Amino acid sequence: MSTPKMIFAMARSPAIDRPGNSKVIDQFSLEDVDVINLDASVLEDKPVALWPMHPRPMLPSRVAIIGNYLPRQCGIATFTTDLCDAIHAEYSATELLALPVNDTPEGYIYPARIRFELAQDEVASYRQAADFLNFSNIDLVCLQHEYGIFGGPAGAHILELLRRLQMPVVTTLHTVLREPNPDQRAVMEEIAVLSDRFIVMSRQSAEILQEVFHVAPSKIDLIPHGIPDLAFTDSNFYKDAFGTEGKEVLLTFGLLSPNKGIENVIQALPAILSRHENVVYMISGVTHPHILRREGDKYRESLQKLAKDLGVEANVIFRNRFVSPQELVELIGAADIYITPYKHKGQVVSGTLAYALSAGKAIISTPYLHAIELLDDERGVLVPFNDPQAIAAKTIELLDNGTARHAMRKRAYLYARDMVWDRVAQQYMGSFERVYNERLRKPRATFSAQNTEKALDRLPTIKLDHLRRMTDNTGIVEHAVFNVPNYPEGYSTDDNARALIVAILLEELGTSSAKGSLDLAARYLAFLWLAFDPATKRFRNCMSYERQWQEPQGSEDSHGRALWGLGTVLGRTLDAGLRGAAGRLFELAVPAAVEFKSPRACAFTLLGLLEYLESFPGDRAALNAADTLANRLLESYIANRSVEWKWFENVLSYSNARLPQALIRAGTRGGNDAMVSAGLEALDWLATVQRCETKGHFVPIGSHGFYSKKTEKARFDQQPIEACATVAAYLQAYRATGKGRWRKEAWTAFNWFLGDNDLQIALYDPTTGGCRDGLHPDRANENQGAESTLSFLMALLEMRTLEEADTTDRKA
Repeated sequence: MSTPKMIFAMARSPAIDRPGNSKVIDQFSLEDVDVINLDASVLEDKPVALWPMHPRPMLPSRVAIIGNYLPRQCGIATFTTDLCDAIHAEYSATELLALPVNDTPEGYIYPARIRFELAQDEVASYRQAADFLNFSNIDLVCLQHEYGIFGGPAGAHILELLRRLQMPVVTTLHTVLREPNPDQRAVMEEIAVLSDRFIVMSRQSAEILQEVFHVAPSKIDLIPHGIPDLAFTDSNFYKDAFGTEGKEVLLTFGLLSPNKGIENVIQALPAILSRHENVVYMISGVTHPHILRREGDKYRESLQKLAKDLGVEANVIFRNRFVSPQELVELIGAADIYITPYKHKGQVVSGTLAYALSAGKAIISTPYLHAIELLDDERGVLVPFNDPQAIAAKTIELLDNGTARHAMRKRAYLYARDMVWDRVAQQYMGSFERVYNERLRKPRATFSAQNTEKALDRLPTIKLDHLRRMTDNTGIVEHAVFNVPNYPEGYSTDDNARALIVAILLEELGTSSAKGSLDLAARYLAFLWLAFDPATKRFRNCMSYERQWQEPQGSEDSHGRALWGLGTVLGRTLDAGLRGAAGRLFELAVPAAVEFKSPRACAFTLLGLLEYLESFPGDRAALNAADTLANRLLESYIANRSVEWKWFENVLSYSNARLPQALIRAGTRGGNDAMVSAGLEALDWLATVQRCETKGHFVPIGSHGFYSKKTEKARFDQQPIEACATVAAYLQAYRATGKGRWRKEAWTAFNWFLGDNDLQIALYDPTTGGCRDGLHPDRANENQGAESTLSFLMALLEMRTLEEADTTDRKA
């Protein structure tokens, strides 16, 4: 068995903005590898986790479920709690947060899973909840929807939350109306737009969604109401707990409200008792809290009066309590026949019916939608709405015929095995997985992002606040937590080389915003001196905040970037001190780079040499080194190019556009048309690959898997370093050809920073002058690390240089 090849990778800054403060670190040559994800722990000599070239579907790591939650007394609270418990039991690695809706100012005493409480009637609370979820890096939200639990007309307040969410949304519908009123229709139609997927619990619900609300069938998952995995037992085993030994027990349980139709069963009792005098009807459950607050316990009192008037008071047991899960098991277990006498056909979900089915009870029900489905194939019997005589007849029939009743029980019990909570949790996670990975492949902008005005095709003012904040006396700190330097992550040669280039470009631009750029350049140049090992003639890359090097030798790519930074100093600055310090280090470091095989290391070094040659065009050693590296890039392109794959390697990974940029610039300088043509052809192909198929905006190759001849293109995570490299390459092509197409492409790539991207979210932060660390499938990584900020500034300065040149040309 051959040793698997690896490709590259991505260091993730622990415990910051998961899935990570993504940063490409050039630890391996792409010549040696197929794919790799390198965790930040590699810097500490810990094991490295590899990701396969064909990425497997990923499970969301953090899921938030919005819906009522125990100890609030309602069916959705019970459902949400059970769902969370079941998913946690099956997928303990997925962190679950719950956001309940409080219907009273004092709220409830919730368990630790509750992280944010929504005030039902306060619309600001819904906006705050959205901010909390976005801030908390939630991968996916599962909404438990029922019109009555949210504030506003038909529960419209929930839309304020959904519109602002950045992550995918899966909505479980507990009510689906065939004849909604205008408010209900408007709310559901917008939920349909804002939800990535629906979960319904009955086929009828799915049909109504399609017919009434025009939801595509492909967007709907049918997952049954979860039930506990109850044993199939004799009802006599539990009856002593309720004082019903020797009795035949009819049961209805759940929150009491007038639409439950319990009075119809009480009216049926005289006829039932005339045939089976030992029957008792147990009504278990408290009155619905909302009804209790609004009108007191009138409904229960009316039922008690009805039983007394009919002379069956002794045969009706009212259990006015909200039962615990264990008590519920015993309660259902004690029943001989379970009855759901609801009054309305539109009841699409009944948790109590599902629970009775799970215990293998004989069931009598009115024909509401959920009952029609669950009790099909003689798993129960249906009676007309508001028909006590029919209830009496079916009850007597079942009590008379024990054989038929027990056969019905068995059919119900076996059918319900696919509804137990562990299997339901697996189906929910399957739905979550599909949605999460679909968002990876086909991102979409959030409602709020789509409606946010973006300052495209305009260059922002140069703002260096964050650059200075990230820079200390040692150099620039590698990572940030939001916009605060993350000192424990230390420094890197890669970033200090980039920072040196930015500082020199600022000096060259010569605007007032560039004040202090030479001081910054001196710090970054001093870091490169510190990074250089005179014994090996190689740069080290990663250094701790305590100034301890984390490896004896850095990658070829970091060495190449260091030379690029030094060459930029020598080619552009007017400061004699910087030139002198850079010149000596450049001379010491170039020989090692001539032997590099990594195409990126060759490109970075070549860009540095070409900068140097702007000031020292007669340096034969530098000319020879540049020719060697340029030809190496050209040979790599010729060796790997095909009609379908016009590239230098078998994979597109990071800093891709630097390869054609370096080849075009080298060919232009040396008058080598073959190099220029190859570079332009590769860049033209890359432009096609990095363009949204439908909307035309810039889409860089994602670092979460990259793109090879054998694999699909990774959409995320999108990195600022790619946009920066692409802007520079397009501008190089524009200078080489004078064609306006390349200038337009440069603006397209630059606008990615400003919000013209898959999520329509700006990566550049004008309040700090920093740049967010990347674009995830559902949000921007809010950390503003060095690589990202420097990538934006480098792209901005290159675009500024173009603007300055255009202004000069117009004046001329």
